[in-house]
Amino acid sequence: MQAVFNHLKGDRIIWFIVILLSLFSVLGVYSATGTLAFRQMGGNTEYYLLKQLFITGFGLVLMYIAHRVNHLYYSRVAQVLLYVSVPLLAFTLLFGSDINEAKRWITLPVLNISFQTSDLAKLALIMYTSRMLSRKQHIIKDFDRSFLPIVLPMVVVCMLIVPANLSTAALLFTTCIILMFIGRVHMRHIALTLWFGLSVFALYVAAATFTGKGRVQTWKSRLESYVNKDAEEPYQVQQAKIAIANGGLLRLAPGKSMQRNFLPHPYSDFIYAILIEEYGLITGLIILVLYLILLYRCIRIFARGPDAFGALLAVGLGVVLVIQALMNMAVTVNLMPVTGLTLPLVSMGGTSVLFSSISIGIILSVSRHIEAISPQNHLAEP
Repeated sequence: MQAVFNHLKGDRIIWFIVILLSLFSVLGVYSATGTLAFRQMGGNTEYYLLKQLFITGFGLVLMYIAHRVNHLYYSRVAQVLLYVSVPLLAFTLLFGSDINEAKRWITLPVLNISFQTSDLAKLALIMYTSRMLSRKQHIIKDFDRSFLPIVLPMVVVCMLIVPANLSTAALLFTTCIILMFIGRVHMRHIALTLWFGLSVFALYVAAATFTGKGRVQTWKSRLESYVNKDAEEPYQVQQAKIAIANGGLLRLAPGKSMQRNFLPHPYSDFIYAILIEEYGLITGLIILVLYLILLYRCIRIFARGPDAFGALLAVGLGVVLVIQALMNMAVTVNLMPVTGLTLPLVSMGGTSVLFSSISIGIILSVSRHIEAISPQNHLAEP
């Protein structure tokens, strides 16, 4: 075990957080998929457990590989990934698999695996934005030579994601705005980005409403049910609250969730509620604290960053993961409208788990480089 631990470079606390979240993932998915297993797998409850163990294990392998690669390499591949992501997003929008009135997935030929292209685009855009911000620091206030090359890909990618996945587009747009602020982009330019992004989104909503196409009606109903406190709460929110109430303060009842039989997608969107139901509110608080510690460690890496690209990349990837986690938990306790975002590294999934693992691996790559050049300032220190 010590030999394995010695091969894990970078921030050891982040490694520890990942292992804990992976354990919660396996426990939660195994319990939450019980009903699904009986409905689709003839009662083979081990199927989804083994599948999640494989995906989690493969994700850890990808994380290890990513953390061994010099982080500067990701700057070189950022543009390539972005150029691949944009046509993939467009293809998904036009020809993707239609699930719940949203085209978010494409099926890879031969392998017959569903692939959510927005996961790749999210990683690619953060890498690209970090690259451009670091390379344009000497002219960061210049509108034509700095601002436009940074903001145009951001708007294009987010608008390609919006029709099928508004919450992911909003999450990615917000993260890029934060990166621009950290990267010393002129506040006037940031305000212009916000205005332009909201204007384009408003035009899309108007066009979709006029034509009767898209998911605008779904967004509207979710927002209205959240804002109007007199209206009946969405079914999934009601069931999530019941699950949390059943959990109490502290509980140890693995596999004894009742609400998994009523909650839509208890193994993905609402796995946080299932974990609280089976292990109590204290466990839910522990999971929340783990994500906040992850954010703190990423900010710490940013503060000690070996270069502008590495610092921006680490904090950008950390911010997008943690904000997504907070949004997922906020939906569970009805602090915001239903979004459909999963809990990173915990919810059952394929590409979401793998790309989250790669993101953590890249963060660890940056911290590994800091260790290499400053061994006396080891990142595992509190």
